[in-house]
Amino acid sequence: MQICGVDDAGRGSMLGPLVIAGVSLKKSDVSKLKLLGVKDSKQLTPKLREELYKKIISLVDNYYVAKISPKLIDASVKKHDLNHLEAKYMAKVILKLNPDTSYVDSCDVNPNRFGKEISKLSNNKKIRSYHHADSRFIVVSAASIIAKVTRDREIMKLRKNHDLGSGYPSDSKTIDFVKLYYKTNQILPVFVRKSWKPTQKILES
Repeated sequence: MQICGVDDAGRGSMLGPLVIAGVSLKKSDVSKLKLLGVKDSKQLTPKLREELYKKIISLVDNYYVAKISPKLIDASVKKHDLNHLEAKYMAKVILKLNPDTSYVDSCDVNPNRFGKEISKLSNNKKIRSYHHADSRFIVVSAASIIAKVTRDREIMKLRKNHDLGSGYPSDSKTIDFVKLYYKTNQILPVFVRKSWKPTQKILES
């Protein structure tokens, strides 16, 4: 019996990709994740996440990571379709891993609806969709660590050439970076999500 956990990272960010990650392993091996110290990525330091990332990858039977570009995110936001885009990519991850049952962290206010959509997109696979699945199911916590580390590495790559903070709208360094870049170049960098409200504000002002 193969079970799978799927989670995202970077959904609220103004820049960089939205990352969807999934891990699959035998149901009988799930307790081993607990022994590693796996928990929701938000409760771990970046250093611990990096260490656990390597351990998770060597423990699980399979894993898969998908990155959704800012361009694709913007196109979906335009159509008020971001949840559908995420469901599509979660289904893609599940199809790759081909488990018996999948646990997913729902970004939709209606987890049931979100689960049904993923099930349809992944050829009626058995989907269990919940809010806060990353803190409720250890297999989703493991996926959340893979997603977060992948996303952090993408931001680190961008940081080599840009001083851009965390990427989140709550971070003034990120806002200042986007403002200055736009003022200097009259365009936005490709890695900035143009459909985000804080970005729109900058473009309007």
